Amino acid sequence: MSKAHTFFSPRTHGFVRVAAATPVVHTADPVANADEHIRLIEQASAEGVDLIVFPELSLTGYALDDLHMQAALLDEVERQAVRVSGATKAAALTAVFGAPIRNGDRLYNCAVVATNGNVWGVVPKTYLPNYREYYEKRWFTPASAEDAHGSILLEDTRHAFGAGLIFEAENRPGFSFGVEICEDFWAPVPPSTRQALAGARILLNLSASNIVIGKSDERALLCASQSARAMAAYVFTASGWGESTTDLAWDGQATAFELGAKLAQGERFGMTGGLTVADVDVDRIGLDRLRNGTFADCARREGEGDDFEPLSFFADGEDIPSDLRRPLDRFPFVPDDPARLDQDCFEAFNIQVQGLMRRLKSTNGKTVVIGVSGGLDSTQALLVCCRAFDRLGLPRTGIRAYTMPGFATSDGTKSNAWALMRALGVTAEELDIRPTAELMLKEIGHPAAEGQAVHDVTYENVQAGLRTDYLFRLANLHGGFVVGTGDLSELALGWATYGVGDHMSHYGVNSGVPKTLIRHLIRWVADKGLVGAAATPTLRAILATEISPELVPAKAGKIQSTEDAVGPYALNDFFLFHISRYGFTPSKVAFLAWQAWKDRTTGHWPAGTPDDEKVEYDLATIKHWLRKFLVRFFQTSQFKRSALPNGPKVVTGGSLSPRGDWRAPSDASARVWLDELEANVPD
Repeated sequence: MSKAHTFFSPRTHGFVRVAAATPVVHTADPVANADEHIRLIEQASAEGVDLIVFPELSLTGYALDDLHMQAALLDEVERQAVRVSGATKAAALTAVFGAPIRNGDRLYNCAVVATNGNVWGVVPKTYLPNYREYYEKRWFTPASAEDAHGSILLEDTRHAFGAGLIFEAENRPGFSFGVEICEDFWAPVPPSTRQALAGARILLNLSASNIVIGKSDERALLCASQSARAMAAYVFTASGWGESTTDLAWDGQATAFELGAKLAQGERFGMTGGLTVADVDVDRIGLDRLRNGTFADCARREGEGDDFEPLSFFADGEDIPSDLRRPLDRFPFVPDDPARLDQDCFEAFNIQVQGLMRRLKSTNGKTVVIGVSGGLDSTQALLVCCRAFDRLGLPRTGIRAYTMPGFATSDGTKSNAWALMRALGVTAEELDIRPTAELMLKEIGHPAAEGQAVHDVTYENVQAGLRTDYLFRLANLHGGFVVGTGDLSELALGWATYGVGDHMSHYGVNSGVPKTLIRHLIRWVADKGLVGAAATPTLRAILATEISPELVPAKAGKIQSTEDAVGPYALNDFFLFHISRYGFTPSKVAFLAWQAWKDRTTGHWPAGTPDDEKVEYDLATIKHWLRKFLVRFFQTSQFKRSALPNGPKVVTGGSLSPRGDWRAPSDASARVWLDELEANVPD
């Protein structure tokens, strides 16, 4: 199989496709239920599913009462359990289904794990409810410590039996799962907690769980919280249509969560039976556990899963190309949901404001100095300053804002800067840096001083450095401190002039905010009128302006474009999140980016995204800019991040402060990441 072929398969990148099945229940009819199981197993196989889970006692139905004790029924259950298990061979997947199973003189409520055409293990339920409408102890024996590792005879063949089983695919790293059954879920210490500590990355719950008003929310909450606390995926499926309704009703709730986030949710109260399918990122789960020392410490403290016996199996199936079956944000720092975006903007803005307020209080400051270019970053920093001064009861005139035109400053950005400063009521001034820049270029012998069109890095940094130098001296003059404007995305790329340049300030309010979020923050402040309605038209004009450092004169009418040099910030922020937050390989980042950005017409866009920003990128473009990002991030820019001024951490993806989330040597090579990209991503 070619590398190009395997690259486009989710399995290559550490995903396991799971399905929560909600079969139509045929009460006390194991043959009909087995038929329904096999139908759904075949359907799951067609959809590339690796692991399918059915509800509690799915081979018989749950609400059978004393029929559970009938020998004829139990005999048939064993025959159909073997039959359903046989269907996993052709389907090339692993199935987990519910059945009442005898072991010796006891009857257990069990989950049967089947793969490669055979029963692979049987897991009994640990906690049996015996309250309200449940009377399971009338029929079943709960699992106990003595049942942790045993065996059971089904159809003349011995199989592993016990509550101490977890299952691991020997040929799929990270594909490991544990099983608990309904009431186990509600215990103060669910079996799945210890299964996770023993290494299971996917936790399955076979449930009957009748429905009453509000119960579905409770089950979803438990799924979400257990997946977050156990650092795992949690897949839950409950009995649905066809289950006996003598005194109860059933909704067939099916959900899948990963690390606290919902991956998929099935239809409730359906009548035909079906699958809720999601791709679980077991690679991500493993990396999160790896970097979280608390998880490993807890595993050691609790005995590292001594009570559990991993059973290895071979995961069949091919690495076939497929789109991901899970939510995937184009903008990891900017949620699609309008309500969540509003909440994130509220929190991000107030984190910035509160950080600056605290620095003002600790320095007894009444004055700040800020450079205002008319671009996104300085606009956001100025908005933060205004809100901080308002909340502290300080006059905005204490904000000394300077626009400092250079050789390539356009009339548009300069006018926007002036309009914004006036609308906000800050102390506004203009300081033309060109005469001083011309003098410096002349004194250092730069060709541009002689009129030559040499617009190199020296030409650019003379301007950037002078602006910062002026701001620091102005802060000395007026008894204040310099508020930095550079953002998280620029720090990742090293897109800043080191030292006496836009790299440095006394406090960097934007240093924890990525460029893609800054756009939405400015839009949010404008919509809310948080700094006064007079600024709103100018804020919208700034949002429509192309991102540019404006250090090099326009060529053929086209201004200097930042994104032409470093790549689209939408992609760079995507790369930054998945590499710094999870440590994914470049090939996996490329695969995720291709899934997210290959088609502008699919998926969701954050509220307020203009149509002209709804773009798409092919794999070649993604690979090109990812290659550039890897060099900038790992090899050429860390020395700038190692000397950052203070600034608040804002986003869950982390900050790049050497005192916080990201610590790296300044002299590293990007070779290992570049080699991995070239070896595994097709051109």
